[in-house]
Amino acid sequence: MIHNREKPIGPVSTMSPGEYEAAVAAFIRNKGITRCPTACLVRTQASVPAADRAALERYEASREQSRRENLTAIARPLGVLPPPDAR
Repeated sequence: MIHNREKPIGPVSTMSPGEYEAAVAAFIRNKGITRCPTACLVRTQASVPAADRAALERYEASREQSRRENLTAIARPLGVLPPPDAR
């Protein structure tokens, strides 16, 4: 049995807090991010504007529909009945 030799892990260079902040700011400028992306994906305890809540509900509904369609597509060739819609 032949084993490939992996490169040893060298010392990790760390950024100073100022370099880190500059890198984050540059990333946000380059990517055009204006808010935390997770705020639109998961429920939160914070006060969320009505438009964002509606967008989250639409997103969740489309994900659920996609999930059900995938389950049906997988079950059909196997001859398994898909689970009933539990709404």
